[in-house]
Amino acid sequence: MLTKLIFSGFGGQGVLMMGYILAVTAMREGKHVTYLPSYGAEVRGGTANCTVSISDEEIASPVASFPDYVIAMNKPSLIRYEGQVKVKGTLLLNSDLIDIEPARKDIAIFKIPANTIAKKLRSERIVNMIMLGALAGATNITGTDSLMNALAEVVKGKRAKLMELNRKGLERGAAYILEGA
Repeated sequence: MLTKLIFSGFGGQGVLMMGYILAVTAMREGKHVTYLPSYGAEVRGGTANCTVSISDEEIASPVASFPDYVIAMNKPSLIRYEGQVKVKGTLLLNSDLIDIEPARKDIAIFKIPANTIAKKLRSERIVNMIMLGALAGATNITGTDSLMNALAEVVKGKRAKLMELNRKGLERGAAYILEGA
């Protein structure tokens, strides 16, 4: 089964890192994976997005014209990608930075106040991990433990305190979805 995802937001929000962590996780779980990052000329503050495709079989193209899942970190991302989510797909949005309602009625929509959750955890640097955890909670793509293992592999040598914050972000994002807030 082929699953396509788009992660999108401002540069500096960790959008590319979310996609990369998911791609590494899926590879470690024996899946075929493509990871296609894209960012504007101004990395921090400009637009950034990436496409991740995960499959049990070889993947012919990394392009996700009609993704199964879109993670929108800001309003421009919602505006750009909402219409592309396939019918019965899923949209996860950072409701702290998106002040409009999605128009689609044929997709599942999860609103996660990621910035608020990050402030409660005392680190706004983990908004991306909260959203990645929410993806894990809303889907059966992978779990937070697998994501944390991939994160530890990718950011080898980082301080234990930062890794603990990332773990809390992943877990809190998943819990937000599973507990219904």
